Formats: sequence, structure tokens, C-alpha cells
Amino acid sequence: MGDKQKIDGQCLCGAVKIAAVVDAPTLVACHCGMCQRQNAGPYISIMTEQAGTEASGPIKVFKSSDWAERAFCGTCGSTLWYGTVHDGARYLSSGLFPDAAGAPLTLEYFSDNCPQGYAFTGDHRRMTEAETIAAFTEGGEPGA
Repeated sequence: MGDKQKIDGQCLCGAVKIAAVVDAPTLVACHCGMCQRQNAGPYISIMTEQAGTEASGPIKVFKSSDWAERAFCGTCGSTLWYGTVHDGARYLSSGLFPDAAGAPLTLEYFSDNCPQGYAFTGDHRRMTEAETIAAFTEGGEPGA
């Protein structure tokens, strides 16, 4: 296990500040239709510890489905996080942090929905739409 570290980030305009704790941070990309529509491409989150995450500023939250919400800066519109309603977990946008906290990409959700115009290289796990939905709906830990 690595050493815990605090990372600080902000939205594009700087109105929203985020502080989080990471231990061996990793990146997760999602290619679902909602993420593509919101971000004009995949949504890439950084895995952080839920406890110890702090956010301040003009945060707006949109409930995008029965189980999820998406937060953004009320001033500049920057994506802040994807959150699951049932447990209050927040998956912070990697773009908030300089160099995405130096984290490697370890997982792609909805990999079979990735547009033909781009693809991530490297040796990491890729979950199809069926695998992703099963992981989220069967109560397991997605990507585990």
C-alpha cells in the first residue's frame, strides 16, 4: 500500500475548489452515452478516498438517473463528479487535478461503446456494457 497523499484541484474558472485523499491513485474511464454527451468524450475519474473529500464553491448537482447524479461548477460548467445516490460516493473528475495526480488508467467502463475515433492504449481492464451494468446492479464493487 502506498502513502496517503492530499491532492488539490479546481474547476476551469477556479470558483470550485476540491481537496481529496488518495492512496495509489488510479484513473477510470467511462464510455457510456451520458458521459459522452456530458463530456464530449469519455468521463475520466480519479479514484479517491470518500472520507476526506472536500468541495466548496458554486456546485450544482443534476440527478441524471434513479441511481446517479452529476455535479458541475455553477459558474463555468466544469464537470466535478459523477456520484452514486445510494451511498453518496463521488467519483471526481481527473481533470480537476494537475496531471491527473500522476495516476495511471486502470479500468474502462462501457468499453464496447467507445467511439471508433479514439481508443486508450495500454494493458488495463476493459468492461463491456453488460459487464459494467452487472457490476453496478448486482451490488458488487464495479471493477473489482
